[in-house]
Amino acid sequence: MNSMTMKWLLRREFWEHKGSMFWAQLIVAAALVLFVGGSLVYAVLVHGAPTRVMINGHVVSQGAMAAAFPMEARSEIAGIASGMYLAAGIPLFILMTATLFFYCLGALYDERRDRSILFWKSLPVSDGTTVLSKVVTALCVAPLITMGFAIVASLALLLIGAAVMASAGINLFGMLLSQPDLYLQPVRLLGMLPVYMVWALPTIGWLMLVSSWAKTKPFLWAVGVPLMVLLLAKWISMALGGFQQDALDVEWFASEVVARGIGGLLPGIWFGFSGGVPAEVHRAGGGVDTQALFTASWMTLATARAWIGALIGGAMIFGAIRLRRYRDEG
Repeated sequence: MNSMTMKWLLRREFWEHKGSMFWAQLIVAAALVLFVGGSLVYAVLVHGAPTRVMINGHVVSQGAMAAAFPMEARSEIAGIASGMYLAAGIPLFILMTATLFFYCLGALYDERRDRSILFWKSLPVSDGTTVLSKVVTALCVAPLITMGFAIVASLALLLIGAAVMASAGINLFGMLLSQPDLYLQPVRLLGMLPVYMVWALPTIGWLMLVSSWAKTKPFLWAVGVPLMVLLLAKWISMALGGFQQDALDVEWFASEVVARGIGGLLPGIWFGFSGGVPAEVHRAGGGVDTQALFTASWMTLATARAWIGALIGGAMIFGAIRLRRYRDEG
């Protein structure tokens, strides 16, 4: 595979879909900062910093409120904030999930529908290189763009919140800047990308396979067929239940086939296949231990189901490559 060809194809994929992969993320990130952070700033600019606050039914002055937060309490607040500030980017990852779903579903179908496949097949680019460029875009390019916007937007909201707290007499800037999690959080988020890639591969493979095969309505084929099979299996299981105990393992099919095949693009889905979020992730004083969350996520790659699903996803991508070669409707 020519690296220059792959780079050119990746740039082409980005520019063709920059509206959903870049501009949509930018708009949502800007909306988060403007509406959430802007509301706090607007309240302070218009009404000024609160001089009195109601706490447990008692009116507390600003000076008393500041005195009620000693250095230990401020350090604990700063620790929780620095450990969880990236949670502000959750809407961006939800948007990424929807964007990638429809991108993969239309990646090979759209080029046949608009006959642009005739142009791309006239170029000295193999079907494998073309399909793999779309897979890399879905597995790496789009998640990295989302992570970048999530980090910037979350940091902006954290600083705006700290500024509002400082206007009320509670200065947390020094405590925040001294927290290691403030700097490690983005690194940990980027380090989750390989975990996401492994668990997302079955869904990407399934959507690519449907996209290369379906002549019309790929969404119904990709989502409707698994759900119809699930309903049919449930009906058969109920019909045979009186004669044979556990005639069909419907729960296994729903989890390992339907949920894994359709929902694998959702970040964090791996905890649904590994017994849930471990208890040690939750801090005793509140918040989330992101280091434990990072470790627990990587530990899911030690399970056989993670790699079996990835191998099946790779096989479906290979099938999509073969179908694209012979699915030329021109």
